[in-house]
Amino acid sequence: MKNIIRFLIALVSISTLISCTDEVKNRDAVSANTAPTLKSPANLTLVLDKNNPNDLATTFVWDYAAYNGTTTVVNYSIEFAVAGTNFASPTTVATTTSKFSSFTVDELNTAALNAGFAPYIASAIDVRIKSYVGTVGNAVTQYSNFYTMTLTTYPSWPDWSIIGDAAPGVAWTTDTDMDYSLSSHLYTSTIHLIGGKAFKFRLNHDWGTNYGDDGNDLSLNSNGANIPVAVTGDYKIVANFSTLDFPGMAALHYSITLQ
Repeated sequence: MKNIIRFLIALVSISTLISCTDEVKNRDAVSANTAPTLKSPANLTLVLDKNNPNDLATTFVWDYAAYNGTTTVVNYSIEFAVAGTNFASPTTVATTTSKFSSFTVDELNTAALNAGFAPYIASAIDVRIKSYVGTVGNAVTQYSNFYTMTLTTYPSWPDWSIIGDAAPGVAWTTDTDMDYSLSSHLYTSTIHLIGGKAFKFRLNHDWGTNYGDDGNDLSLNSNGANIPVAVTGDYKIVANFSTLDFPGMAALHYSITLQ
């Protein structure tokens, strides 16, 4: 009796395996049919306002792509690229299975910055939709038409500046904003300083958070002493205001080099 039961179980297992194998063989291979069509955004020129980060900036809408073969999930990616480069180095800024994707001001600003577009500059950006079925490396992809939009972003990182009687403008009143690098995470400024005077760093043009250098040893101290300038000239100043070390500079340190 036990042998008969074992035989029946084995027979059912083999039948199930054959059935599944036939099912896989009978599936139609997926192939491209119709690419998605990107519809023109309502506004192709946008100047993003950091004072309204949660406002709706834009919505990208497209028609679904079509594929031949077995029905499966179609994924869509929104790609940004420098205008006129034929998407040689596109950046994916969103992925969805829907036929639209909305961005708040903050989300669109972050997407453009991560794609390498600098703040305060009206950047020409080509936008397209990539549809794909399958896994990375084996996906069946199709690309939509594209539109070129002009987008002006703002910095989404803390705004650090240099201020003092050694710095340009009105002494201890005029801020000189520093440039931030997304790759190095450091702030940089090439600035003309007056010898015999001093400067400090402050956040968001306000004295609530500021750094000086108590030991004049290139370390940053909260509410620290003014940083003296020995000789008049053009200087390159690099600063790390983070509490993390980054390649090239330790946390809460700066460098100042006469050019």
